[in-house]
Amino acid sequence: MNDELREPSEECPPREASAALQWRAIARFVETETRLGKRLTSSGPISAGAYEFLRFGIKQGWACLFGGLLLGLLILTRLMWPAHFPVARYDALFAAALMIQALLLWFRMETWAEARVILVFHVIGTVMEIHKTAIGAWVYPEASFFRLGSVPLFTGFMYAAVGSYIARVWRLFDFRFTRHPPLWAIITLSVAIYANFLTDHTGLDFRFGLIAVAALAFGPATIHFKVWHRHRRMPLLVGLGLVTLFIWLAENIGTLTGTWLYPNQMVRWSPVAAAKLSSWFLLMIVSYTLVACAQGIVRWRHEEMPTVAVRPS
Repeated sequence: MNDELREPSEECPPREASAALQWRAIARFVETETRLGKRLTSSGPISAGAYEFLRFGIKQGWACLFGGLLLGLLILTRLMWPAHFPVARYDALFAAALMIQALLLWFRMETWAEARVILVFHVIGTVMEIHKTAIGAWVYPEASFFRLGSVPLFTGFMYAAVGSYIARVWRLFDFRFTRHPPLWAIITLSVAIYANFLTDHTGLDFRFGLIAVAALAFGPATIHFKVWHRHRRMPLLVGLGLVTLFIWLAENIGTLTGTWLYPNQMVRWSPVAAAKLSSWFLLMIVSYTLVACAQGIVRWRHEEMPTVAVRPS
């Protein structure tokens, strides 16, 4: 596959301006951060390296803004929501999620293109929730007014949080790729993954075959991400695996707060089985594909190849 940088096309649409250019408060922060970075760089490589690591963490946290706020609300409402309050906890979560999404758009911390991708994943997630709760895969034990069947409407935002993170981190780290699979291939894979989610309860579960296909497709790919002055690189499959792990950890928090429960957690809570990592990996591929279609796959120029690599230990 040709790894040269591609001009905007049907596979690589033009990128929208960053949030720093759209929101004045962030622009001022960027100016201050630039001055601080220059000062630390002049202090030597150790200071510069430590600062870049810190910068990586801050950018990741910023990318997780929607999901982090939603997860915080799950914990807060579990600890503080009055038992007989006239507004159900799930309905309050639905209203809060709507408000967070509206504020992100209002303050231009999220672009409309990203919001459209998130909306699509919201719908995809809600449809799957309706199906999975209907067959008893998991339950939402509390009452609510805003629901479809047995599924509270706020649940779609939990899936949207994954799409929001991928869309935001893609822009914040200026993702570029070498040996990335073509969009038609990952779209086909994502359709097959979603179909499998809807049929696996019948005994026809092809998840491990789909994981193998995903590994073959993404295994050769490298992602180049810009933390500070230059792009670093790591195997794309490793990055996808790390995101999957953090989603699984977030799901443990969700079930610990009693927001949703698996059948084996109804009497006494226990950690979500590690086998669920396979499900989240596949669902994350679906979300990744939606964002890739919106953001485009920007190829890395050979002559710009970074000299520092981030590799799994």
